[in-house]
Amino acid sequence: MDARKGNIYEILNGNKQFLIPVYQRYYSWDIEQCKRLWNDIVEMQKKGKMGHFVGSIVNIAEQAMPTGVQKYMIIDGQQRMTTLSLLLLALRDYAIKNPDDTTINSRRIDNMLLKNEYESGDERYKLLLTETDRNTLICLVDEKNISDDTHSKLLDNYNFFANKIDSKELKPAEVYESIGKLQIVNITLDRSVDDAQAIFESLNSTGKELSESDLIRNYVLMGLEPIEQTYVYEHLWRPMELLFVYETQASAMDRFFRDYLTMKMTRIPKQNRVYEEFKLYHLNCEFGSIRELCQDLLIYAKYYTDMTFKRSNNPVLKSLYEDINDLRMEVSYPFLLKVHHDCEEGIISEDELEQIIRLCISYVFRRSICDIPTNSLNKTFATLKNEIKSEDYVNSIKAFFIMRNDYKEFPDDDKFTMAFVTRDIYNMRSRNFILSHLENYGKKAPIIIENYTIEHIMPQNSNLNLEWQQMLGAEWREIQKIYLHTIGNLTLTAYNSEMSDRSFMVKMDMEGGFKESALRLNSYIVKLTEWNEQRIKERAVLLADKAKQIWAYPDLTDAELAPYQMAEKPAERYSLETYDTNIFTKTLFEVLDRRIQNLSPNVKREFKKLYVAYKLDTNFVDVVFQKQRLRISVNMKFSEVNDPQGICHDITGLGRWGNGDVELFMEHTSEVDQIMEIVKQSYKFQVDD
Repeated sequence: MDARKGNIYEILNGNKQFLIPVYQRYYSWDIEQCKRLWNDIVEMQKKGKMGHFVGSIVNIAEQAMPTGVQKYMIIDGQQRMTTLSLLLLALRDYAIKNPDDTTINSRRIDNMLLKNEYESGDERYKLLLTETDRNTLICLVDEKNISDDTHSKLLDNYNFFANKIDSKELKPAEVYESIGKLQIVNITLDRSVDDAQAIFESLNSTGKELSESDLIRNYVLMGLEPIEQTYVYEHLWRPMELLFVYETQASAMDRFFRDYLTMKMTRIPKQNRVYEEFKLYHLNCEFGSIRELCQDLLIYAKYYTDMTFKRSNNPVLKSLYEDINDLRMEVSYPFLLKVHHDCEEGIISEDELEQIIRLCISYVFRRSICDIPTNSLNKTFATLKNEIKSEDYVNSIKAFFIMRNDYKEFPDDDKFTMAFVTRDIYNMRSRNFILSHLENYGKKAPIIIENYTIEHIMPQNSNLNLEWQQMLGAEWREIQKIYLHTIGNLTLTAYNSEMSDRSFMVKMDMEGGFKESALRLNSYIVKLTEWNEQRIKERAVLLADKAKQIWAYPDLTDAELAPYQMAEKPAERYSLETYDTNIFTKTLFEVLDRRIQNLSPNVKREFKKLYVAYKLDTNFVDVVFQKQRLRISVNMKFSEVNDPQGICHDITGLGRWGNGDVELFMEHTSEVDQIMEIVKQSYKFQVDD
């Protein structure tokens, strides 16, 4: 390894070329990083500083040739080097446009810092970026026109610097001088000695942090032989990247890798450990080579981006993908990736794929209407593939949902209807989704919801006019409070501002009023001459009946469900009376039990043979009755618990009833607060996992 301190002029000067290998991410610095660099330059110049350290550039020298260009592969620092090149380009172009300003030599910048003057082809350029950005930078260097519809951070940042130079905040000559004061450590590695991957992972950049997908790309491609690296990148990795929308590529690919690993491993990697989990998965996966692994990634990325970006030649699937996005059902992606692949493999038909997606949509939607907390959905969908019976694919999924009576429940028609008619729909994020589907269900010419606004039939004004008060009756204030935002009182109109607080019959007969409306949502309303509590409730029931059809409960006959019911062996029933308790320990338990169950409606208590378990997907705390106290087993590693009071004991490797490596005791009700501080850590650990 050779490390030398210098500046960008020293690094670029000479017959050199810096290449960004295919495994590196594309140029990703935003205006924010450019502002920071510009402000450093301005401050350094105005305060007369002699220098400012901006970081390092790490590269590997390619084998030297007797003649020609010496090439270096950059493994860290491309963002910094590219941004400085954009600043130099802006300076050069300023000098070209302002020939009277002789303080900047455009040819010097061009031939010493941007190009290798006597070379041709690609070797002409000092810096060659990856395929995504290469042509844009070359066009800037060669002063060629760039299409107006080109979206590139290179262009954005070049224009930022050009505007700053034109503003004369600093004289152009001062900018050029200050660039030379920016100190850079240039580290050149020896390919035969230095471990480039290990060095890359350990670097702490002052620029924009690498995303999880950046790290994975480097890991996958860096260790390959050049020919294989080029093949995998051009035929597998690059086509996968192109599936993702450019503006959100990094974040969307991060989510894809997390969902892919969840689908493969049936557990959810923590968000900041996706790269580490990917490496572990690669070491133990079924694929014999990186090429095979990348082929699999490309296949699943196609399913993933179809769902995420609502792409399909099948109009039914495209519509279902739109519903998934409207409901923000990203939690279902790991399971749906598996189902899409099984459809591609011919295990299920496309019609069955559509059925399963509808089932998942209904599950998520009904739970949201019933206001069931969503924090368990990710684990439900992460493990749902384990419930699939390939010989009875769709029915096995339906059976799983039907038999849930815990926090994973699929609300049945009675629970759904009760919630749907009373829920405040207007203030739900999915209100347009709901009204659009109620209107368009089974319609050959669906309306475009964006062309309409939501109308409260009974107005929102807390001071209703006399006509409304008389129509609603003596209890009009209470009726308005209860029913105002419920589904029975909501419809769509193109004349919301005109209708406003007008009386019911005026809204009915006015131009563009309910009588002229062709919307199905208004088909019940147009038959009426009054609008009151009874009519709101009647209409709500009618709409709930339609909602039950749109977001249907899974249907299985008793005969179809029976094999799955038999497979679930009834657990032996225990109760509080199972344990050796007394008045004192029962009192302790009642106090602690109440506090634990109050953590969330998702907490499930189970009386086991030897202890009481509290769980989400798995136990997070267990309680054992002892003669004069409760022994509490917390399902965490002892090293992970924060215990400022010192009440926990390390029982790692010791035989104890319950789960986890942390033990503590409750001997008095006054201790419940400090005990709950420990219990909450285990609970939160599972919720966040």
